[in-house]
Amino acid sequence: MPEAPAWRFEKIIKPMFDLPTPHRILSNARLLTCRGDEVIESGYIELKDGRIEAVGPMSALEKSDAEVIDCRGMTVMPGLINSHAHLAWDGVHDLARQSLDDRPEISAYKCAGNMLKSLRAGITLVRDLGMNRSNFFAKQAVEQGIFPGPRLLIVGEAIIQTGGHTFWCCREASGPHEMRRAVRDQVKGGADLIKIMGSHDTIEFTDEELSAVIDETHRSEMSITAHATFDSVIRRVAEFGVDVIEHGGDMNDETIQLLLDKDIPIVTTFAPLVMQAQAEVARQHDIPEWKIAERQAAVKSRERFDGLVKAARAGVTVAFGTDAGSPVVGHDVVAPELKFMVELGVKRDNYDALRSATITAAGVNKLEDHLGSLEAGKAADIIVINGDPLANLDALEDIQAVYVAGKQMIGA
Repeated sequence: MPEAPAWRFEKIIKPMFDLPTPHRILSNARLLTCRGDEVIESGYIELKDGRIEAVGPMSALEKSDAEVIDCRGMTVMPGLINSHAHLAWDGVHDLARQSLDDRPEISAYKCAGNMLKSLRAGITLVRDLGMNRSNFFAKQAVEQGIFPGPRLLIVGEAIIQTGGHTFWCCREASGPHEMRRAVRDQVKGGADLIKIMGSHDTIEFTDEELSAVIDETHRSEMSITAHATFDSVIRRVAEFGVDVIEHGGDMNDETIQLLLDKDIPIVTTFAPLVMQAQAEVARQHDIPEWKIAERQAAVKSRERFDGLVKAARAGVTVAFGTDAGSPVVGHDVVAPELKFMVELGVKRDNYDALRSATITAAGVNKLEDHLGSLEAGKAADIIVINGDPLANLDALEDIQAVYVAGKQMIGA
């Protein structure tokens, strides 16, 4: 494994936010364990020392000295994982201008605010795919107890060819040697994974550059994910060896089979299009009328999503991501993405969609042994919902409590 970033060697006398992890039992709840379609209609979950001690029906609950919280009428499920977000973008202002104009101090405040918004939406892990170097400091703040937030997986700066897609907020590099240096700089800063921009309207990176950036990432025993939005670039980055595809797009049968053969998942991001198609909301964010009309036509016709639907039905793993921070997509936007997954047929039903943000996402991030389902021994990352998201995903708009490692982050 790579050397840890410098801040991990700091001695922490006491966290600024030192939240307790009391022995608690949440009782009389509907439990969505996210182990297949399992539902325990009247169940309990016991939290102890930051982990799940036990899960089961109320009939199996034994006497305990734990604090008991009655969750009658509530649904308890694993915390949500947003596998594609940008904490330093606010979802309101122009992306390029934010990236070019925001001072580091403002980016830090945006990260902090968006971590709180994520928690309030039931998101207990954010996979931040970069905007600038602020995610390095957001992760340090959370892990050192300087600021309360969800778990973070970060890329540092996304790596692009010089002048490539969103060059105004990424790490530019030219040639294989610079690509390797760019990876090493992200690793040194504390990145958990590496992201590259495989395309914009055209394919990016030479073969030598693409090979170098992927090889250097894997030499560091890390995963690499690629922004890839049309068939030829998806096939290319998959052939070269990336581990995950971001966004996805049109794909022919050959490309889909390649993803299946290499077990490469896709993190879809429908929320920008879905939210920008809502005229009243989009106008509040100064989205021009031509773009609103374009988004509405795309949502209505749905032809642009045929490849993703076909891939999902063929068995390609699809995980939840919202592109949070993009125009009109706040870090608390959850239900619109999940609902559209079901409407399209990318997910079979509401439970399948919820798994895309829990156990499926945990698998994509190689954390399925620790997160993503309600099972004894796993981390106590759970949320309490007022309502039943299996009946209506809009119930996710009413989160009552959020726990990360048994610490109650949101809710009284």
